[in-house]
Amino acid sequence: MSTPGELLFEQPSEDTLKVILSGPWKLGKDLPSADVVLEKVKGAPSVRQIGIDAQGLAEWDTGLLIFLDDIWKFCGEQKIGLKSKGLPQGVKNLLELAAAVPEKKDARKADERVSFLVLVGNEVAGFSRSFSDLLEFVGDATVAFLKLLRGKAQYRRTDLGLILEACGAQALPIVTLISFLVGMILAFVGAIQLKMFGAEIYVADLVGIAMVRLMAAIMTGIVMAGRTGGAFAAQLGTMQVNQEIDALKTLGLSPMEFLVLPRMLALALMMPLLALYANVMGVMGGAVVAVSMPDISLIQYYNQTTGAVGLWDLGIGLFSSAVFGVIVALSGCMRGMQCGRSASAVGDAATSAVVTAIVGIIVATAIITVITSVLGV
Repeated sequence: MSTPGELLFEQPSEDTLKVILSGPWKLGKDLPSADVVLEKVKGAPSVRQIGIDAQGLAEWDTGLLIFLDDIWKFCGEQKIGLKSKGLPQGVKNLLELAAAVPEKKDARKADERVSFLVLVGNEVAGFSRSFSDLLEFVGDATVAFLKLLRGKAQYRRTDLGLILEACGAQALPIVTLISFLVGMILAFVGAIQLKMFGAEIYVADLVGIAMVRLMAAIMTGIVMAGRTGGAFAAQLGTMQVNQEIDALKTLGLSPMEFLVLPRMLALALMMPLLALYANVMGVMGGAVVAVSMPDISLIQYYNQTTGAVGLWDLGIGLFSSAVFGVIVALSGCMRGMQCGRSASAVGDAATSAVVTAIVGIIVATAIITVITSVLGV
């Protein structure tokens, strides 16, 4: 094995210490420590300048960089001058790069206990800010929609077609599975309870009304919130990180019209169709459980369902699904447009979009339920 690097000292004057480096300075060898130089300087208080002579230096790697960086930091703290002679250009460039961006003092925050009142206050302040941002975003989206009605909105029809396909046909498999299973679950739970009263035939009423009026729209909305709302937030968030949205503004194109409007239209149009399809799959799922009972036939289940479900039930479900589609689109696009300019911010935006959409769906369901109850429909 080759010998490690060597370290020698000379003191040409009372206020100058010369550090001579020679030999190979590579990791894995028993290299001299920078502490030797620091102790030497501390033992000679009159030293106000350190000179590095590296003319005899052979091979080097990060072992040399660590040694020099420690000395560099020490000289900066003690206000001691530092001169170098014979250092390779690569070493100089790397040291200058390391010193170009100093570490922020608050980059690593210590764990601090925050009181409960502070946490509540921060959450309330954050909610108020997010609510005002929501109102502003809804206003901008409304203006973009009004421009669409006047035929002045700037967006690509091909983008709208692609988004319609992604929100519609590509979502059918997951909507089919979820709706069919929800119908089976409703029928199974209802059959257990109704069997005690000898009223198993009313399983068809339970499944039909629940799916058509409420459950199909809610389950489709939640599925689309996780599948499409998160995707919208990730897409727009990535565009925000890559400064593509800034480029659209520079070109004179409104991001609300070019990006948000097609997504909002696509979900508002496709959600009622998906909910209608989910109604059929949910009723079919309930039929699978119902016809397995000895007292119910498929014809009886069909007749009972058609007699129980009315047009008002279907209309309320389709209206709710359209509202849910707008909520999911607005949540995904708003969080995407608010995304920060980092990779982690894109993930946070997608998560926040899904949570916002689901909360919005639940709140909208409660409001629609209260309104329909007051109107008696």
